[in-house]
Amino acid sequence: MQLQQLAYFVAVAEVRHFTHAAELLHVAQPSLSKQIRALEAELGAPLFSRARGNITLTPAGEALLPLAKRILADVDTARLEVQELAGLRRGRVRLGATPSLCAGLLADVLRRFHDAYPGIRLIVEEGGSRDLVRELTRGSLDLALVILPLPGDPPLDTVPILRENLVVASPAGPEGGDRAHRGLLPRRPYLRIEDLRDRPLVMFRSGYDLREATISACRAAGFEPSFAVEGGEMDAVLRFVEAGLGVAVVPSMALAGRPGLRGTPLVMDDSDLDPSRRGRNSGLLRTVALAHRKDVEPTHAARAFQETLQTFLVEAALAGSLPAGVEALVNA
Repeated sequence: MQLQQLAYFVAVAEVRHFTHAAELLHVAQPSLSKQIRALEAELGAPLFSRARGNITLTPAGEALLPLAKRILADVDTARLEVQELAGLRRGRVRLGATPSLCAGLLADVLRRFHDAYPGIRLIVEEGGSRDLVRELTRGSLDLALVILPLPGDPPLDTVPILRENLVVASPAGPEGGDRAHRGLLPRRPYLRIEDLRDRPLVMFRSGYDLREATISACRAAGFEPSFAVEGGEMDAVLRFVEAGLGVAVVPSMALAGRPGLRGTPLVMDDSDLDPSRRGRNSGLLRTVALAHRKDVEPTHAARAFQETLQTFLVEAALAGSLPAGVEALVNA
């Protein structure tokens, strides 16, 4: 059974005349009659009674007519929805992002995108970079903001969009105040990885790129880090630091709106403080990229979100409104 055959059947049923139906459909009458006969043969029953030049529906035709109209209406609805998606009037974007980005830049980007495309449904999944890479590879996400370099060799295309400093988050209280804060506050305007040797760390759960990055940096400096508590998400880690349980290595953006915390730049060694080696930023950095699967072309809605994000970063960089320690990597 073909959609074309159903359309021919409905047209004849409505006008009760084969020639007039063919004219309405702009097809030759013999072709229309041939398709109707093929449909009747497939269904195993006549659909029209052709007695003395009068065309009437048989019981089989009466039963098929409402079903055929519904099928054709559903096809038109599907076609309209696809056309509206192409015109960015409908659709969805499933986006993954790390907690620091969700709490920082992403909210403003999502607001701008929603204002421009109110019919596009936004679904945001928050998680560690490694978790997001896995979900993106599985097809559960359309786009994800992930940390480079990616672990392994996932089949993803990535576009670097920003670079940000990593800092050591510690309680903002004065040295010598609350006993829980003693030994946690740095005495210099920066900290070396070596300085974390004797400081208890609040550590993220497995799956967070920051966990692996911090542990790797400590091991490269010749020691195993000491955990005061581990297993938290970003918000929990920052709250534990505020409570004086330890310090944590976090992106600088994560401390925005947290007056109870201070962020101290983190370096591998004193040579990292030479601006000529690092450019605008100094210290340890991480690069954030927008990723999608290589084997799936991004939807119109996903591409529109990427353009919105890149435009937002360019404008924020030109206006000097990016958070401290954040550098845009996209060009106007």
